[in-house]
Amino acid sequence: MRIVAGKHRARRLHAPAGHDIRPTSDRVREALFNLLAHSVAWHGLDDAHVADIFCGTGAVALEALSRGAAFATLVDNSQQGHATALRNIEHMGEERRTTLLRNDATKPMPRPARPVDLAYLDPPYRLEVADAVLTSMRSGGWFAADALACVELHRKAAFETPDGFDAVDDRFYGDTRLVFLRAIDA
Repeated sequence: MRIVAGKHRARRLHAPAGHDIRPTSDRVREALFNLLAHSVAWHGLDDAHVADIFCGTGAVALEALSRGAAFATLVDNSQQGHATALRNIEHMGEERRTTLLRNDATKPMPRPARPVDLAYLDPPYRLEVADAVLTSMRSGGWFAADALACVELHRKAAFETPDGFDAVDDRFYGDTRLVFLRAIDA
């Protein structure tokens, strides 16, 4: 697993062995950031604040920082995910541009220093919590005006757009589904 583009391009990320953490693949991350740059109506990553919820390895947040984001907040509740994300943050030298929280994202989380422009949610496929987490983040002041959220799901997973969001795009990559949403009046 590696960073696909930007200042950290081709640098390897640490990923633990086993199946407890399911990192977002290089292919899906590349597709995600290509969509953000070219297909989804959005102002772009330059100077953006991003959140990587259920971050696991932290690959999505670190990819965003590599491509020009200003700051990233990473959240993971598992000891292994938190430790792996911290190791990757340190490996990339991104300690000053990140905050790493060990929190259960299904419960209210501390408000970030600044609302985020992009939130990426990658909950374990066996949990169907994305809509509840998005709603909690929205009511907790996590989203900036015109913010985007992207939810990674299994391709067969059911998902309904929660109140306070508009569906923007829905893409499939093998067994992975990416749902793009815009926060309304955040």
